[in-house]
Amino acid sequence: MGAMTDPAPATAPSVPTLRIGPLTAPSPVVLAPMAGVTNSAFRLLCRRYGGGLYVSEMVTSRALVERTPESMRLVSFASSERPRSIQLYTVDPATVAAAVRMVVEEDLADHVDLNFGCPVAKVTRKGGGAALPWKTELFARIVRNAVTEAARGDLPLTVKMRKGIDDDHLTYLDAGRIAEAEGAAAVALHGRTAAQHYSGTADWGAIARLKEAVTTIPVLGNGDIWSADDAVEMVRRTGCDGIVVGRGCLGRPWLFADLDAAFAGRPERVRPTLGEVAAVVREHTLLLVEHFADEGRACREIRKHIAWYLKGYTVGGELRARLAMVSTLDDQAELLASLDAEQPYPGDAAEGARGRQGTPQRVNLPDGWLADRSISADWARMLREAEVSVSGG
Repeated sequence: MGAMTDPAPATAPSVPTLRIGPLTAPSPVVLAPMAGVTNSAFRLLCRRYGGGLYVSEMVTSRALVERTPESMRLVSFASSERPRSIQLYTVDPATVAAAVRMVVEEDLADHVDLNFGCPVAKVTRKGGGAALPWKTELFARIVRNAVTEAARGDLPLTVKMRKGIDDDHLTYLDAGRIAEAEGAAAVALHGRTAAQHYSGTADWGAIARLKEAVTTIPVLGNGDIWSADDAVEMVRRTGCDGIVVGRGCLGRPWLFADLDAAFAGRPERVRPTLGEVAAVVREHTLLLVEHFADEGRACREIRKHIAWYLKGYTVGGELRARLAMVSTLDDQAELLASLDAEQPYPGDAAEGARGRQGTPQRVNLPDGWLADRSISADWARMLREAEVSVSGG
């Protein structure tokens, strides 16, 4: 993979070794869970470039307890993946306790993260994801139960969240303090509300405020890290203990090499030719074949990644379209071979935002959800029933 040395940024901030419970991360970097993206194939690809923690796609606690085929696939790891990190979604303290107990007893992972940040409607309308921390008692019970079960296997339990539902219903400071008090090993904050989805600009100031409020466990920052220099700047401005990168690595798994270099104070950055990008696309596809044991599915899965990989490079519209509709490995090999392998890295055109963006929107919530922050027996029963029907996100 080609690399070049850019002018070094100002002195990189000193970031202590990231320790999350008994785990020591080789880099203060965490790959954010992304539905349909962070399967074992993508995680393996990213690990080849840098250290850190690489988290699975989100899995619903109920589905895991019920051992649905898809949930068991979501928590599958290659033998070389260590440590193994999974993210659970839940709205029910008893269900998450059963799920984490299963993880411990069956040695399914080395680290469990809880999702309180998902903004999609099918999750928030059931009271889950970014909506749930509004109910502080429920949030506390969920974290407490998960921490208790994780401790039986000496697994760290972490929490990922957003600022809140919207600007009038912020939850992150309360949630951070509660997670800390209930024994979470770290908290991560995406500096947007659920109403923002992925629009606008992430509020790094909120990450700094959370860092001031939560003093005994690591605070990780997430949002608008498109480059290694963005990560360094986030740490400098917020004082956070590490960063969580999501959309910034779509179509550029080599970002993890840049992050390792940046946090070590080294100026080199990966700047691949189009031929080198094509080789990574091929490697990613072959890893997907191995993961799914299905060439057709692997070829369908890689399609969503093509626009991200080719961002900024000069590739004809017809060829882009054909690569995004590839159905066999042989067809893909032929199309990739037709790219201009010597085309250099396009610079700024390949940088910046990628993945979901969109516009702010009203958050879908259960009727009466915002009336108060307590949880009644009726609410608890409704949530237990709702959890069965929520997956993905």
